Amino acid sequence: MILVFIVPLVVIFSQCLTINKNKPDPRDAIFAGATTCINCHKDIYNSYVHTAHFSTTRLTDIHSIAGSFDHGKNVFYFNKDQKVVMEQRKDGLYQVAYDKGKEVRAERFDITFGGVKAESYLYWKGNKMYQLPLSYFKTLGWTNSPGFDSTYADYGRVIGRRCFECHASYVNDLPMKNQSLDQTEELDKKSVMLGIDCERCHGPMTNHVNFHTAYPNEKDPHYVARYASLSRAQRIDMCAVCHSGNKTRVIRPTFYFKPGDTLSNFLETPLFPAPMDSTKLDVHGNQAQLLASSKCFINSKMDCVTCHDVHKTDRGNLAMYSQKCMSCHNTANHSFCPMASTLGAAIKNNCIDCHMPKRSSNVIAVETAGKGRDVPYQVRTHHIAVYADASQKVLNFLKNANKPTSK
Repeated sequence: MILVFIVPLVVIFSQCLTINKNKPDPRDAIFAGATTCINCHKDIYNSYVHTAHFSTTRLTDIHSIAGSFDHGKNVFYFNKDQKVVMEQRKDGLYQVAYDKGKEVRAERFDITFGGVKAESYLYWKGNKMYQLPLSYFKTLGWTNSPGFDSTYADYGRVIGRRCFECHASYVNDLPMKNQSLDQTEELDKKSVMLGIDCERCHGPMTNHVNFHTAYPNEKDPHYVARYASLSRAQRIDMCAVCHSGNKTRVIRPTFYFKPGDTLSNFLETPLFPAPMDSTKLDVHGNQAQLLASSKCFINSKMDCVTCHDVHKTDRGNLAMYSQKCMSCHNTANHSFCPMASTLGAAIKNNCIDCHMPKRSSNVIAVETAGKGRDVPYQVRTHHIAVYADASQKVLNFLKNANKPTSK
């Protein structure tokens, strides 16, 4: 019996340092690397690479960037004298600042953050990372980056490791050269792992890969934290690592969070047992707290994966999400929508706009060129509730859509 137990362990741990011998994972030898997952989970992997999680950070090139570099569509004016032009040069894409027609600053697009509603861009200066002055919003086009002054091109915002904790799989910081209080954080370029990879959510997989390579006929997964085996609080914590905001004190870098860990050991972000006041939560980033404050969550056993399949791109599929709502809210349970008769067939396709409407974020604020006016950035709230204004908006839409058209 001892030999039966020891032999698999010998196989596993003897391979821990060799599975990634060509390019070791910068996190640790216990991480196998996401591309290793393709061998057994090809279909899931090929689906996941098209999701927002996978591409939440990526290297910037002319094919992946959303904003236009065409003449006339690649300029943002701060005032009549100052502008930033998006230019394609021999060694890459640049944001070039001009003052009265004279070039005063040019920095290259190196890394893209985001991409669903908007994109922001970063550039390297030595081992330091900074945010470029312009971002791209699908509803606005090129505009100054969120929180930036709208009167000049600012290239000085430092981006540290904390930003990457929710937008990447890993990056290590370099040791401080001195104890100066104004020292800017430096990052190890070689350690950067862009996007959210498999092991960010499934935990380190070297032992899992080695075991199933040695025993290919063993179908029961070993040495992996199975989502189904986690408690509800642990499941929520997994998503809340990144979807619970960025205003709480960091106790420990969340790069070290693994499935089954308790988030409060990393962030001062209370989720259980008492839900927070939803009116004090922002729709951008506070999805976990907003969900936890909903009656649907409090009175059920639902968690994030009840509605979301993180391996697929289901964004915008309101009919699919509505069917998930009606799996609980139905006439048999006496919890069906009281407006069902008024909405008619439309209720099968869209519960979401009424009960999870888009709301403006107070965290992301964009000012238009030279005017200092905030432009609302809207995100769908995860506080599931009855919203009178949203319901009326849907009713008005249906009323106008059903009006007979005159010839």
